[in-house]
Amino acid sequence: MVLPMRLLALLCLSLLGSPPAWSAPDWERVNVAPMKTSIYVGSVRLLPGEFARTGDTFAATYEAKVFPWAFWNESGRIRLQVPATELERLARGEVIDFTGEAENHKGKPRRVTGRAYPEGAATGKIKVRIAVDDIELIFNGRYEFSPR
Repeated sequence: MVLPMRLLALLCLSLLGSPPAWSAPDWERVNVAPMKTSIYVGSVRLLPGEFARTGDTFAATYEAKVFPWAFWNESGRIRLQVPATELERLARGEVIDFTGEAENHKGKPRRVTGRAYPEGAATGKIKVRIAVDDIELIFNGRYEFSPR
């Protein structure tokens, strides 16, 4: 009786197979929906373009519209560093942190940090912090990856 039970256990284990090996998703692009945050007596709307991936970097253009002070509006380029290992974690449903940098149309640098909260393999929520001079703007929005 012990022998058939062992055979049954081995058969069950062989049917289960090994756990899936995770590899970096083949995501080439990510769309981030427009985001808005409040500032003292106003608001800032961040309009990122579609981010394109090159290696560990996702890059896009952006526009920031400041209401009611349009003279503070700016545009520029933004680059986010997201290594393949972090993309793997994101695809598995784990929260990840990322860093990056932006440069406005006048060449002024902006420090960028953020956190992605997956809701599916390629979609989720995002929190982005952008340092503008001595102010930190915090935006909450959504993202969606596209494969190659």
